[in-house]
Amino acid sequence: MQRRNAMIVPGAPNALTARVIEDIGFEAVYVTGAGVTNMFLGAPDIGLITLSELADHVAAMRDAVAIPLIVDADTGFGNAINVGRTVRMLERSGANAIQLEDQDFPKRCGHFAGKSVISSHEMVQKLRAAVDARHDANTLIVARTDAIALYGLDEALDRARAYVEAGADVTFVEAPRTVADMARIPQEVGVPQLANLVVGGLTPMLGTDELAKMGFAIALYANTALQAALLAMQEVLSHLRTAGSLDDVQNRLASFSERQRVVAKPLFDALEKKYA
Repeated sequence: MQRRNAMIVPGAPNALTARVIEDIGFEAVYVTGAGVTNMFLGAPDIGLITLSELADHVAAMRDAVAIPLIVDADTGFGNAINVGRTVRMLERSGANAIQLEDQDFPKRCGHFAGKSVISSHEMVQKLRAAVDARHDANTLIVARTDAIALYGLDEALDRARAYVEAGADVTFVEAPRTVADMARIPQEVGVPQLANLVVGGLTPMLGTDELAKMGFAIALYANTALQAALLAMQEVLSHLRTAGSLDDVQNRLASFSERQRVVAKPLFDALEKKYA
């Protein structure tokens, strides 16, 4: 993150997606709370996922890939005491960075209307609890603020600076509306910054070069893989429903052998032979 070169980090809702991200050559995976909720529960990002459900997904991804996992822990699943347990549990599950946000519970997607945020003081205490709870000093605490939606950019930047003083290693100012607002964030907050790029969302969809020039550390595409998979499923299954065959869409499907390669079947074949 210290390179501040807008490293692209795609989001994964499950271990298979994490494998694809690593296989393509990305340097890290973002465990998306919205994506896990959408994929696992078939529900919107409105605070429905539980800590144990999230930890199970993190553990599965940790077993599947070796690259770092940045885990979206939403509001920390409660108050400062709960945040401490959340950090310990996700760290044991394999998280390398844990993101906490200052929304009130139940949280909403950062690009939904109707959000509310807790006081800056309460969030500072939650971040202090997170810092105290982590076992490994190399586990990063990412502090997200959704204050722009309610109070504007200046308040969001004030909160981000307060969160850094509380011990956050990275901050994430969610949903800036203009390019000028985006440029202010890495200039005015000293620690590495994360930019969240959401197709159809509120933030301008800038390219990596422009984000790097601004000084962002990470360009996050939290649900790009999920949205691509959803569209592919809809198109292929609609064709199957209408045409009664896959004759015209087989080129839209990964081959049987590619599917087995991505899930590392040759590795398990070798293990079977080793322990036969």
